[in-house]
Amino acid sequence: MQQQLGVVARLERHQVGIYLAAIALGALLGWWAPPVGSGLGPLINPALGALLFVTFLQVPAAELVRSLRAGRFLAAVLVVNFAVVPLVVAVLFGFLPTDLAVRLGVLLVLLTPCVDYVIVFSGLAGSDNRRLLAATPLLLLAQLLLLPVFLLAFLGSDLADVVAVGPFLEAFLTLIAIPLALAWAVQAWAARRPVGRKVAGAASTAMVPLMALTLLTVVASQVPALEGRVAEVALVVPHYVVFLAVMPFAGMVVARLFRLGTSDSRAVVFTGATRNSLVVLPLALALPDQLAVAAVVVVTQTLVEVIGMVVYVRAVPRLLPTR
Repeated sequence: MQQQLGVVARLERHQVGIYLAAIALGALLGWWAPPVGSGLGPLINPALGALLFVTFLQVPAAELVRSLRAGRFLAAVLVVNFAVVPLVVAVLFGFLPTDLAVRLGVLLVLLTPCVDYVIVFSGLAGSDNRRLLAATPLLLLAQLLLLPVFLLAFLGSDLADVVAVGPFLEAFLTLIAIPLALAWAVQAWAARRPVGRKVAGAASTAMVPLMALTLLTVVASQVPALEGRVAEVALVVPHYVVFLAVMPFAGMVVARLFRLGTSDSRAVVFTGATRNSLVVLPLALALPDQLAVAAVVVVTQTLVEVIGMVVYVRAVPRLLPTR
């Protein structure tokens, strides 16, 4: 057990470097061996499902119930993600390329708050990441309900002709509902049986490797789709950079409005800045062929954001020092 904890600690200590290496390896694989990269596409959903199962496994069901009583923190998280972020995106939207697929990809990713590696990076910056982790199911449910509303508000009712509801519901079932139910079942097993505790402990050690595997798979499978559209997709990068530059200050304003402590304020900053690229990717991949580039636009945001999180881990504690 002690040896297992030692391995986990080493992985967590070097996780940022591991993630960057996985992204670089995935990009090289997709670039130099496009058939191999494209062939990894079917592995995206299983990798994401496993990653979210391990993420949810770290949230005891009882703690989730307690988190719902943290009214000011939850209110701040919801306001920054579903009121402030759409306003920031509305400003950026006017400067986006006119291509529908590019715009749809940007909206899909920027309008949905992250539920996976935000926990890792916010913890590295000294935030209350367990409270943020406990709020994850609520964030997922809220974005599932509000994303179609936001898309219609930005793109109009014509969007209904190209975006089906089915893939959204399928993604919620396979990537959220099932992993969450399995995680709670394993928690219940662990509470009653030593074997269950060993299984839960072993699964928890897989967080960093699963994240690295998911990033590698996603990047490698989508790089081949860039062929002939690199310049077009590159036009969205400045928008992602501006978003990352603006959101720390927007998050700080919201945290101050709700009179949160330092660790909670840092968590609000991170949840407002990090986006749900990995979970919305299956939705982008389910779009019609004429909108296929939306998936690449989503993955591009992942590349920008992971680099941005390296900066955030150092910058946010300076913006919000311990009082």
